[in-house]
Amino acid sequence: MSLLYRLLGVEDPSGLSGGAAGETATVRRIAAELGRMPAPQARYLAAFAYVLARVAQADLRVEAAEARAMHEILRGLGDLTAGEAELVCELACDQSTRVGGSENYVVTREFRKISTPAQRVQLLECLFAVAASDGEISTTESHEVIAIAEELGFTRPQAFGIRSQYREHLAELRSRS
Repeated sequence: MSLLYRLLGVEDPSGLSGGAAGETATVRRIAAELGRMPAPQARYLAAFAYVLARVAQADLRVEAAEARAMHEILRGLGDLTAGEAELVCELACDQSTRVGGSENYVVTREFRKISTPAQRVQLLECLFAVAASDGEISTTESHEVIAIAEELGFTRPQAFGIRSQYREHLAELRSRS
C-alpha cells in the first residue's frame, strides 16, 4: 500500500493493499486490535463499530452517552473486555473523523457483504440506540441512519419502521409538539 493511501487510511484502488477482497484500511486497522479473534469476526466487529461511530459523529461530536452506548453494544456483541471495547470505540471514532467522507459508504458496503439480513437489522437498531442515547435523535443523526439503512439495502419504509421504535427521541417530532 502506498504511503499516501496509508496516511489517508483509504483502500488502495490498485487492489494491492494486502487485505481481504473488499476490505478497507479502516476495517483492517480496527480489526488488527482484535487479534485474538478469528479474522472474519474481527472484520465484522470493526465494520460494525465504524458504522456506529459514523452515526455518533453525524452531528460533528460524540457525546459521552453515545460513546458509552457504543462501548456497551460492542462489549455485548463481540464478547469483548471493557478495554478492548473502549479501544475499538476510540479507533472507530478516530477513523470516522479522519477518513469519514472517503470511507463511510465503502465500510457500510463491506458490512452489507459480510453480514446476514438479521445482522443488518441488529446494526440498524443499534444505530438508532446510539443516536438516542443522549436523549434526542437530531435531525442530522436521523438522516444519517436512514442513509446507512439504504446503503445496507433497506427500503425507506423498513428503516422508518425501525425508527418508529425511537419516536419519542426524534428532535424533528419534538419541535412540532
